[in-house]
Amino acid sequence: MTVISDSEDHFDEFASTNNIMDEVKDSCRTVVTRKSSLPLTPEDETLETIKSHYDIRQHHLIPPNRSPLLILIVSSQYDNSMEALSRATEKLGHEITFCDCYDTALEEFQSKSHDLIFVDTRNPKLEYDTLCRSIRNSRNSPNVALIAVVKKGVFEKDEITVSSLLESGFNRCITENTNSTVWYNELLQITQSDVRNLALQATTKALYVALDKCKDLVLVTDESCRMQYINSSGEYNLGYRYEEILGKTLQEYLSADPSQIVSMTNKLLKMRAWTGQLMLKRKATESVLTFYCQATPIVCAGRLPTHFVLVFDHSGHHLEQRQSRGSIHSLRKASLDVRSLNSDYQNRRVSMAKLSALPLEAPITKIITLITQAQDMAGQNNQLTTALDKVVDLLRCTELYSPQMKVDQYVKSADEPVTADLIGALLSNPNPLSYASRRSSNDSSIYRSSAKTLSKIKVPAQIRELLDFALAWDFDIMRLEELTNKHPLANLGITLFNHFDVAATLNVDEKILHNFLILIESKYRSENSYHNSTHAADVMQAVAAYMERDRLKQIMDPIDEATALIAAACHDVDHPGRSSNFLCNSHHPWAILYNDVTVLENHHAAITFQLAFSDDRVNIFKNLDKETYKTARQNIIDMILATEMTKHFEHLTKFVSGFSTKSGGGPDEEEPKDDITQDPETHMVLIRRMMIKCADVSNPTRPFSLCVEWARRITEEYFQQTDEEKSKGLPILMPMFDRYTCSIPKAQIGFVDYIINDMMEAWNAYIDYPELVTYMRQNYIKWKEFDEQGFSTLNDIKKLQLALIGTKTGTHTLNE
Repeated sequence: MTVISDSEDHFDEFASTNNIMDEVKDSCRTVVTRKSSLPLTPEDETLETIKSHYDIRQHHLIPPNRSPLLILIVSSQYDNSMEALSRATEKLGHEITFCDCYDTALEEFQSKSHDLIFVDTRNPKLEYDTLCRSIRNSRNSPNVALIAVVKKGVFEKDEITVSSLLESGFNRCITENTNSTVWYNELLQITQSDVRNLALQATTKALYVALDKCKDLVLVTDESCRMQYINSSGEYNLGYRYEEILGKTLQEYLSADPSQIVSMTNKLLKMRAWTGQLMLKRKATESVLTFYCQATPIVCAGRLPTHFVLVFDHSGHHLEQRQSRGSIHSLRKASLDVRSLNSDYQNRRVSMAKLSALPLEAPITKIITLITQAQDMAGQNNQLTTALDKVVDLLRCTELYSPQMKVDQYVKSADEPVTADLIGALLSNPNPLSYASRRSSNDSSIYRSSAKTLSKIKVPAQIRELLDFALAWDFDIMRLEELTNKHPLANLGITLFNHFDVAATLNVDEKILHNFLILIESKYRSENSYHNSTHAADVMQAVAAYMERDRLKQIMDPIDEATALIAAACHDVDHPGRSSNFLCNSHHPWAILYNDVTVLENHHAAITFQLAFSDDRVNIFKNLDKETYKTARQNIIDMILATEMTKHFEHLTKFVSGFSTKSGGGPDEEEPKDDITQDPETHMVLIRRMMIKCADVSNPTRPFSLCVEWARRITEEYFQQTDEEKSKGLPILMPMFDRYTCSIPKAQIGFVDYIINDMMEAWNAYIDYPELVTYMRQNYIKWKEFDEQGFSTLNDIKKLQLALIGTKTGTHTLNE
């Protein structure tokens, strides 16, 4: 049902509706479409976009000319009103798609990204409110105009319907009409108002990208100097995130004489630009940065300034001034290169030094320390220092022995295509851990809503109240397990997905995410005392809590957050309740399939994608482009494989080595290495691995009532494995975990001593999460006390739990 009219006639109809468009028509004849991909010639002087003299004078960005417009009509019945709308649309030369149900309409929009959508809300069976919310959660949804077709009389008799439709995400409501001329005129008005304005608004994304890419620090305030915007350079320099400064006054971030601020504000309110030096405070430090600032007033409505734009010059140098303990000022000249944008040396020095102080030092760490000492001895030899810097960066790579073709040899082999293909295929990694560049969170291909998604999934009031605290470290996962009848993953998972806008990131509907979680949860074996869906939900909750820390918020993209949550939810799916070594010893089919290498983790990763692709209704990856899917798949697989405990010390040592060095001059000379911009993807790999590892074994860092319950569950599962090994005559992998002789407190003390303590200290030093270490130390002391009191068996632990929760058996509490 597509009619494309003659471009000249279409232009005449379009232009006659607006004075500005008449001016365009008279001043520059514009072609609506141009199919040739060849460069413009002198004969092709006409533009490919419509641009008026008004737009040129105001320096407006011009949206791309979408002609004909793509229009989607959604109605459960094709009646006279819908027929009249279709005739009017065809008369204007627009391209129509007609759908009669929710699923096909959403699929059509996600595949074509229509400019204008009419939804017939006269029939409630259509689920029009759900459709509208689903479209608004899709990629490019801010660019589409959604029109609700309502019954006659709604505007005269009903005060609620229109309001609820607008709240659902519709732009406006129009009453039904069987006259095509009325629809024709309505379409003209919608095209000139809603569609064009939304296109202009979408085009301004280019300006935000430009601001984020520029090196100058840019702030935007309202006329009262309340902060409205800060660009990426500002976030990195000052250490604040956009959400932290929004609505705060500019004065809170300036270290200046109040009279200077008043003088600047008065001048701006008089529509005059202001220039001068301003000192900006850095977050959580005593240091300030002095910049040359240019402030400009902007009028968005009326005659008085509505906004102030402050640009802090980056072209020269800025001065960093830090108040020392003795009140002696020290001035240091520094240029804002890439490194200084992303690392706050003084702020991170103490916490990052903790990483260096850990009792872990791999041979590679010793080499880096020696090279660092050589750098100090190099003195003013800049060439030698630069070369040593490159050596250190190469040594910090996590894939130190992954081969790469030398450039000169590759050029030579390029003359022999077969040789080049053969060598390239043999040496290339099919799943490289790093990419040429990371997606920015501002990338237009990943739309992220500014507001958290409201869930359409209905849950009982008790569960909803508990999920309000889903990001708290003392969240009671056992209570959620009880309320959901041992199905906590789907309920908690969709809450966390919505909090991090995963539906928008993956460009799928919330229903598909929920279906995926239900399917994943069904594949967890409820008979396992530990490795069940409650453990998966607990790990997912820990990952979400970690990602709420400021340090991770600054560096994680939406795709990082989404894949981290998915990996956490799926990291133990279909776990049999036995270890990988047990499967190898018993010749399990999975061990045969994976050659006795990382058996369980390989299975978890593989079945995650098998389940996702098993049905379109659970395929959360179906709308991703190839590159984004490749990134998502690699992230998920790498994080799941990182949970294998046999590589625990390797991952921990890489993390510690990657983010700290020792200068060799004693404790006071420990130098933090906190520069993710040097090799961002390699560093993100280390961070993602460390994050899921710490989440996977976070039990000892939880409140003690939860810590004890998790200890009881994992011990029971180990006991069952030992029992089965004895009955089948298999090698006994953990002889100490015998249900008749094992001391559970001693096992927990040893686990913390050898595995948990150093890892949590390092993770806390990086993300600044003191609750982890506090609970870990408190629990450690209590396990010591119980060991001294003679608690050891499962029965002893059950008695201990009863003592913790009083006489209310079956009710879990965090109050100890």
